[in-house]
Order: sequence, then structure tokens, then C-alpha cells
Amino acid sequence: MDKAARAGRTAARQVGTARIAPAAPLTERQEARRRRILHACAQLACRGGFDAVQMRAVAESSQVALGTLYRYFPSKIHLLVATMQDQLEHLHGTLRKKPPAGDTPAERVAETLVRAFRALQREPHLADAMVRALIFADRSVSPEVDQASRQTMMIILDAMELSDPTADQLAAVRVIEHTWHSALITWLSGRASIAQVKSDIETACRLMDLTVPQHTDAR
Repeated sequence: MDKAARAGRTAARQVGTARIAPAAPLTERQEARRRRILHACAQLACRGGFDAVQMRAVAESSQVALGTLYRYFPSKIHLLVATMQDQLEHLHGTLRKKPPAGDTPAERVAETLVRAFRALQREPHLADAMVRALIFADRSVSPEVDQASRQTMMIILDAMELSDPTADQLAAVRVIEHTWHSALITWLSGRASIAQVKSDIETACRLMDLTVPQHTDAR
């Protein structure tokens, strides 16, 4: 196996096995508390967008002490990026129940990302808050940003029906992920219509080589 292939296998394992959760194991009670916090954040963002998500308001809504909230999420940006990862994880579960129906990997990925976009479109204030948090995130938020990115890549890989991608395929997936995020930003800023977003996503998937070679482990 050459160097590029080994790199692809290593990266695939990192994407496929990385758990989208805090590094330290949580007890059942702590996990329930974390879920309440994320739910409260999402509800506040749905109602009032980025500015409505204030740490004190989240603490009150989730019935946790403000100091406890900061132990889970050091800042509003950390919290909103974690909320985006949580929303993507929920979306991933929904997509698995009803997989895309396209005949080719490119068609399935395009359908999946358009469905993901439409899910976010239903709550535009929440989508705007989460995307703004991603834009504002500095290096201290890198773990949370990486988790959200891994979740997006897992969604794309599932749509490709691919569990053992090559390095080139992972590079294509990253480009498509970047295109999807860029399309979200242009739509949220009012610089692109929904039709344009759909067209851009489909074009990116068509142009990138998402062909699954015969020797790969396609499900």
C-alpha cells in the first residue's frame, strides 16, 4: 500500500471512529444535563438568533448553575458550535432512516446536502447563529469545530456508501464540505437564493470525483 493510500485509510479511521462527544466520559446525569443545555441553546437561537443566546439565559432555561454551564462550555461560541454538531448528529440519524435515492455517489451526496440545507432552512435564526459561531471561532474552539466537521464528513461518506475512502476521496469530501458551508453563508447573508444554493451544491458534487473504486469497501 503506497503512502497516499495509507494516509487515506488513517484519515478514514479518524473520521469514522471519532466520537462526537466531550473527551472525558460523562455520567448519565451529566449527559442529561448537557442535553438540556444544548436544547436550551437551540430554543433560544430559534427564537432570537445569535444575540438571543446569552449564557445566563441558557443557564436559567436549562436549570443549571451559571458556573456549571461554563464548565461544560467555556463560551457562547463553544456552545453554539457544539449545538451545530448536535443538530448535524440528529440530522445524520434522520438521513440514515431515509437514505438518498440517487444512482451515483455524486447524486446521493447532492441530495443529502440539499436535504441538510432544507432542514436548517426551517429554522433560519438557529442556522444563522450556528454559522456565525463557526465564523467567529478561534483556536480555542478547534476541538468543537473539528467535531462538527467530522460529523459533516460522516454524513457525506454515508451518502457515498463508502467506509474506506482513499486520500483523494477524502480530499473531495472536504472540498464539498467547504462548498456546503460557503453556500450556507451566502444564503444566510442574502447573497444567494435557495435555488442557487441547490445548484452550487449539485455542481460541486458533479465536478468532484466521487467514484467509488471497485476495490474499496462500499456498503
